[in-house]
This record gives sequence, C-alpha cells and structure tokens, in this order.
Amino acid sequence: MMRVGIVGLPNAGKSTLFNALTQAGAEAGDYPFTTIDPNVAIVDVPDPRLDALFDKFLPQRKVRERIEFVDIAGLVRGAAQGEGLGNRFLGHIREVDAVLHVVRYFDDENVAHPHGEIDPRSDLEVIDAELLLADLESAQSRSDKATKASKSGDKDLIAEAEFWQQVVAGLEEGKRAPRKADLLTSKPVLIVVNVSEGDQVPDVLSDMKAVAVSARDESELREMDEQDADAMRSDLGLSDVALDRVIASAYSLLDLLTFFTAGGENVEVRAWSVRAGAKAPEAAGKIHSDMEKGFVKADVIGWSELIETGSFPAARDAGKLRSEGREYVVQDGDVMTVKFTS
Repeated sequence: MMRVGIVGLPNAGKSTLFNALTQAGAEAGDYPFTTIDPNVAIVDVPDPRLDALFDKFLPQRKVRERIEFVDIAGLVRGAAQGEGLGNRFLGHIREVDAVLHVVRYFDDENVAHPHGEIDPRSDLEVIDAELLLADLESAQSRSDKATKASKSGDKDLIAEAEFWQQVVAGLEEGKRAPRKADLLTSKPVLIVVNVSEGDQVPDVLSDMKAVAVSARDESELREMDEQDADAMRSDLGLSDVALDRVIASAYSLLDLLTFFTAGGENVEVRAWSVRAGAKAPEAAGKIHSDMEKGFVKADVIGWSELIETGSFPAARDAGKLRSEGREYVVQDGDVMTVKFTS
C-alpha cells in the first residue's frame, strides 16, 4: 500500500485537507502546530472501471486499491536544524512513498500565515530549501563514508563514492536528489493549492504539477449526504469531486497502473496496483507470492472488452481473451486470471 505524506507550512490547511480526503476527523485549528503526531488514515482509490465491472457481473464483493495518507506536522524555516518540530517532521516524511505538498492561496484574517503574507511560490521554496538542506547533510555523510571505503580500490565502492559525490554536488546547486538516492527530495511530489471558493491554481505555480482544492469546502461537502453534496457542488459550480482528482493524482505519482481480477464463482472484483512496465509475473505476485514463483501464464482481457462480451467464455469465443506469458507487460485496465503451479 502506498503511503502519502501531507506536508506544508503551518496553517496551510493540511489537516482540513486530510479530513476532507479521509473523513477522519483530525483536529484542524487556526494556530501553528495543531498537528504534532501525524494523523493516519487509509482511503479507497476511486476507479469507475472497477465500479463498471461490479455493476456488470454483480459479484459478492468489490475491493478497491487503497492509499494511506499521513498528515504531518507543519514545517518552518530552520527545520533542518531542528526548529519548530523539524526533526520530527523530517523523520515522518522519510517514511512515506510520495509527498502531497499543500500551499496556501486563500485569505482568512482569522488564520494567521506564519510569514505574514500569502505567497505560494515562496512557501514552496521554504519547504524545498529545508528538505534540500536535510538531504545535503545526509548525502555528505554518505559521501564521506563511501569515499573512505573506496580507497580499498574496489570498483563497486569507487562507483558508489562517485554517485554520492554527484548527489552532493547536485544538492549544492539546488537540484533534487535522484530516485536511487532515496532521500527526502527523491520522493515524487504533487502540489495541492488550497484556494478560496472558485479559485484555480495561480499563474505563479502554472509550471508545476498542481491541483486546486478548496479544502474547507470539500471538508464540509464530505459531511453531507450525497444528494445535498451534489446540490451544493452545483451551486458552487464544481463539475467534479476535486478530492477524487487529488487521490487519483497521488496514486499516479509513483507511476502506478491498475489491473483487475474477477474472482472465481462470482466472488469478487478487485483492483491491484503495479508499477508501469511490470511484467505479468510481478503483477501475479501482488495477488500472492506463490503466483509469482509458480507463474505459468495469464489470461488477459481489457476491462471494457470484458464488459462488452459479457463473460470470460464469450470473450474467449470472440478472440478477445488472450493467453500471455512471462514477458507480457501489464497494461492499465487489464483483467487478469493467473495460472500457476504450487
């Protein structure tokens, strides 16, 4: 299960967004450091394809893929040196797979901004700088150890030392660390701009991967029944559920795709996540490790083709159901039935 950390400056609206995403009821206040220990909640990933498969075949269960969201304490300047809750913040963010970075773009005189003015680009730069500084310290330590070890003349140790020297040089230039380094700035980031009602991503952030959400409005909508929420969305001119876009975007941060299984004897339809480019045995291993070890083949069909033909036997008769081997690269939306030996 992917873990996504929600980060940002104090009073950016992290806990409000967390509540809207998860309906978890985390404390959300108008003063810094309302969140000290991280709030954690597990959320279903919305997928209309899974819903369509369920509605077509009416199995006993529908099982969605899930994300764990972690609401992490607000960061301030100097966090890399332990200011505010810096050390605790950095420790929590090291444990997540991806980062959902909330920046403030709403006016509210009752909610103080830690820097006194609304400037989302500056807010991003504050946190980016703190993460870079923390990474630089870690990378320099690893570089020193690797350089010392490389004096043995071992080619692998020399290569490792050169890698960490390059990472340090890049961080000193303000560049994010490569994924291989597994540092704070290696993690994929989605920016969520917490806006006032009706606002969009500001031009100052138009060059970044960002989505606009009014966390307060969405949190209120989550508390309503579906009919009232739909009516309020219509009044607000909202064409979709913004939070579904946030969840879907967070899910795609790690370059994941979704495949489905339809259980035997009409038991369940289920969504599974796997990295893009994964081959059939790796996907089978998501279902059960024995399936990867003993993988023989997989019967594969696109989800829409399965719905169109109406059943696996009909799909086979129509030539839509394919038998794929170990080298098959899984495609987003595949429905797979794995054959394996125990």
